[in-house]
Amino acid sequence: MSAIASVFIATSLDGFIARANGGLDWLDNANATVPAGEDCGYGEFMQSVDALAMGRRTYEKVRTFGPWAYGETPVIVLSRTPIVFPDEVPDCVTHSSESPEELHRRLSSEGAKKLYIDGGVTIQRFLRAGLINELVVTVIPILLGEGIPLFGPLVKDIRLTHQDTKTFDCGFVQSKYKVHSIGKD
Repeated sequence: MSAIASVFIATSLDGFIARANGGLDWLDNANATVPAGEDCGYGEFMQSVDALAMGRRTYEKVRTFGPWAYGETPVIVLSRTPIVFPDEVPDCVTHSSESPEELHRRLSSEGAKKLYIDGGVTIQRFLRAGLINELVVTVIPILLGEGIPLFGPLVKDIRLTHQDTKTFDCGFVQSKYKVHSIGKD
Protein backbone atom coordinates (compact mmCIF):
# COMPACT_ATOMS: atom_id res chain seq x y z
CA MET A 1 0.00 0.00 0.00
CA SER A 2 1.26 3.45 -0.90
CA ALA A 3 1.86 5.91 1.95
CA ILE A 4 -0.21 9.08 2.17
CA ALA A 5 2.03 12.14 1.78
CA SER A 6 0.85 15.17 3.74
CA VAL A 7 1.93 18.77 4.08
CA PHE A 8 1.33 20.74 7.30
CA ILE A 9 2.68 24.26 6.94
CA ALA A 10 2.09 27.94 7.69
CA THR A 11 2.20 30.74 5.13
CA SER A 12 1.74 34.48 5.09
CA LEU A 13 -1.53 35.65 3.55
CA ASP A 14 0.40 36.29 0.33
CA GLY A 15 1.71 32.71 0.22
CA PHE A 16 5.26 32.92 1.57
CA ILE A 17 6.75 30.38 4.00
CA ALA A 18 9.78 32.53 4.87
CA ARG A 19 11.37 35.85 4.04
CA ALA A 20 13.69 35.95 1.01
CA ASN A 21 16.67 35.43 3.38
CA GLY A 22 14.94 32.46 5.06
CA GLY A 23 13.90 34.51 8.09
CA LEU A 24 10.93 33.38 10.15
CA ASP A 25 10.68 36.33 12.55
CA TRP A 26 7.16 37.06 11.28
CA LEU A 27 6.09 33.51 12.16
CA ASP A 28 7.74 33.68 15.58
CA ASN A 29 5.86 36.94 16.25
CA ALA A 30 2.59 35.36 15.12
CA ASN A 31 3.16 32.26 17.27
CA ALA A 32 3.58 34.53 20.30
CA THR A 33 -0.12 35.47 19.90
CA VAL A 34 -1.31 31.85 20.10
CA PRO A 35 -3.01 31.08 23.43
CA ALA A 36 -1.19 28.68 25.76
CA GLY A 37 -2.08 25.06 25.02
CA GLU A 38 -3.17 25.73 21.42
CA ASP A 39 -1.01 24.03 18.79
CA CYS A 40 -3.41 24.42 15.85
CA GLY A 41 -3.60 20.65 15.39
CA TYR A 42 0.13 20.08 15.00
CA GLY A 43 0.46 17.57 17.88
CA GLU A 44 -2.38 15.40 16.58
CA PHE A 45 -0.94 15.61 13.07
CA MET A 46 2.54 14.54 14.26
CA GLN A 47 1.07 11.56 16.12
CA SER A 48 -0.33 10.31 12.79
CA VAL A 49 3.02 10.56 10.97
CA ASP A 50 5.30 7.56 10.38
CA ALA A 51 8.19 9.49 8.78
CA LEU A 52 9.11 13.05 7.85
CA ALA A 53 10.97 14.09 4.69
CA MET A 54 12.54 17.53 4.55
CA GLY A 55 15.12 19.30 2.49
CA ARG A 56 18.57 20.22 3.71
CA ARG A 57 17.78 23.94 4.06
CA THR A 58 14.75 23.12 6.19
CA TYR A 59 16.87 20.76 8.31
CA GLU A 60 19.50 23.49 8.79
CA LYS A 61 16.79 25.97 9.82
CA VAL A 62 15.16 23.49 12.22
CA ARG A 63 18.54 22.97 13.91
CA THR A 64 18.56 26.67 14.90
CA PHE A 65 15.30 26.27 16.87
CA GLY A 66 16.92 24.53 19.85
CA PRO A 67 16.38 20.92 20.98
CA TRP A 68 15.31 18.46 18.28
CA ALA A 69 11.55 18.94 17.86
CA TYR A 70 10.55 15.63 16.23
CA GLY A 71 11.40 13.15 18.99
CA GLU A 72 12.00 9.66 17.61
CA THR A 73 9.96 10.15 14.44
CA PRO A 74 12.15 9.02 11.54
CA VAL A 75 13.33 12.09 9.60
CA ILE A 76 14.90 11.81 6.16
CA VAL A 77 16.88 14.86 5.06
CA LEU A 78 16.99 15.08 1.29
CA SER A 79 20.24 16.39 -0.14
CA ARG A 80 22.44 15.59 -3.11
CA THR A 81 25.51 15.83 -0.88
CA PRO A 82 26.15 13.70 2.22
CA ILE A 83 25.38 15.14 5.65
CA VAL A 84 27.35 14.54 8.83
CA PHE A 85 24.85 14.74 11.67
CA PRO A 86 26.10 16.07 15.02
CA ASP A 87 25.84 13.86 18.10
CA GLU A 88 22.84 15.77 19.49
CA VAL A 89 20.73 14.82 16.46
CA PRO A 90 18.92 11.52 17.14
CA ASP A 91 19.85 8.35 15.23
CA CYS A 92 16.38 8.39 13.64
CA VAL A 93 17.56 11.25 11.39
CA THR A 94 19.08 10.02 8.13
CA HIS A 95 20.19 11.39 4.79
CA SER A 96 18.94 10.41 1.35
CA SER A 97 19.64 11.57 -2.17
CA GLU A 98 16.66 9.60 -3.53
CA SER A 99 14.12 11.26 -5.80
CA PRO A 100 10.68 11.88 -4.27
CA GLU A 101 9.35 8.86 -6.19
CA GLU A 102 12.14 6.57 -4.95
CA LEU A 103 11.84 7.75 -1.34
CA HIS A 104 8.05 7.45 -1.35
CA ARG A 105 8.24 3.94 -2.84
CA ARG A 106 10.90 2.84 -0.31
CA LEU A 107 9.13 4.22 2.76
CA SER A 108 5.83 2.73 1.60
CA SER A 109 7.46 -0.68 1.12
CA GLU A 110 8.95 -0.38 4.63
CA GLY A 111 5.43 -0.01 6.03
CA ALA A 112 5.02 3.77 6.39
CA LYS A 113 1.38 4.76 6.11
CA LYS A 114 1.69 8.56 6.44
CA LEU A 115 4.57 10.81 5.44
CA TYR A 116 5.02 14.43 6.47
CA ILE A 117 6.64 16.41 3.66
CA ASP A 118 8.22 19.68 4.81
CA GLY A 119 10.20 22.53 3.28
CA GLY A 120 9.36 24.63 0.24
CA VAL A 121 11.53 22.97 -2.40
CA THR A 122 10.78 19.48 -1.08
CA ILE A 123 7.03 20.13 -1.09
CA GLN A 124 7.27 21.50 -4.64
CA ARG A 125 9.25 18.44 -5.81
CA PHE A 126 6.72 16.01 -4.26
CA LEU A 127 3.82 18.00 -5.76
CA ARG A 128 5.36 17.96 -9.25
CA ALA A 129 5.86 14.20 -8.86
CA GLY A 130 2.14 13.79 -8.07
CA LEU A 131 2.85 12.38 -4.61
CA ILE A 132 1.16 14.84 -2.23
CA ASN A 133 -2.25 13.60 -1.09
CA GLU A 134 -3.26 16.33 1.34
CA LEU A 135 -2.34 19.88 2.24
CA VAL A 136 -2.98 21.54 5.59
CA VAL A 137 -2.10 25.21 5.20
CA THR A 138 -2.36 27.66 8.09
CA VAL A 139 -2.55 31.22 6.85
CA ILE A 140 -1.04 33.82 9.16
CA PRO A 141 -2.60 37.30 8.86
CA ILE A 142 0.45 39.15 7.55
CA LEU A 143 1.58 40.32 4.13
CA LEU A 144 5.31 39.95 3.49
CA GLY A 145 5.36 41.24 -0.08
CA GLU A 146 8.20 38.92 -1.05
CA GLY A 147 9.89 35.81 0.21
CA ILE A 148 10.12 32.08 -0.35
CA PRO A 149 6.82 30.88 -1.85
CA LEU A 150 5.12 27.68 -0.78
CA PHE A 151 4.25 26.81 -4.36
CA GLY A 152 6.42 27.08 -7.43
CA PRO A 153 5.91 26.61 -11.16
CA LEU A 154 3.83 23.63 -12.28
CA VAL A 155 3.60 21.96 -15.66
CA LYS A 156 -0.14 21.44 -15.18
CA ASP A 157 -2.85 22.68 -12.83
CA ILE A 158 -3.36 20.57 -9.73
CA ARG A 159 -6.96 20.38 -8.63
CA LEU A 160 -7.73 20.51 -4.92
CA THR A 161 -10.86 19.58 -3.00
CA HIS A 162 -11.53 21.61 0.14
CA GLN A 163 -12.13 19.36 3.14
CA ASP A 164 -12.17 21.67 6.17
CA THR A 165 -11.38 25.16 7.39
CA LYS A 166 -10.81 26.18 10.99
CA THR A 167 -10.30 29.64 12.42
CA PHE A 168 -8.35 30.35 15.58
CA ASP A 169 -8.84 33.20 18.04
CA CYS A 170 -5.33 34.47 17.23
CA GLY A 171 -6.45 35.17 13.64
CA PHE A 172 -4.96 32.10 11.95
CA VAL A 173 -7.06 30.36 9.30
CA GLN A 174 -6.26 26.71 8.60
CA SER A 175 -7.57 24.90 5.54
CA LYS A 176 -7.23 21.26 4.61
CA TYR A 177 -7.34 20.09 1.01
CA LYS A 178 -7.31 16.76 -0.77
CA VAL A 179 -4.90 16.92 -3.69
CA HIS A 180 -5.88 15.45 -7.04
CA SER A 181 -2.38 15.02 -8.40
CA ILE A 182 -1.36 14.71 -12.01
CA GLY A 183 -2.41 11.28 -13.20
CA LYS A 184 -4.18 10.43 -9.94
CA ASP A 185 -7.74 10.72 -8.69
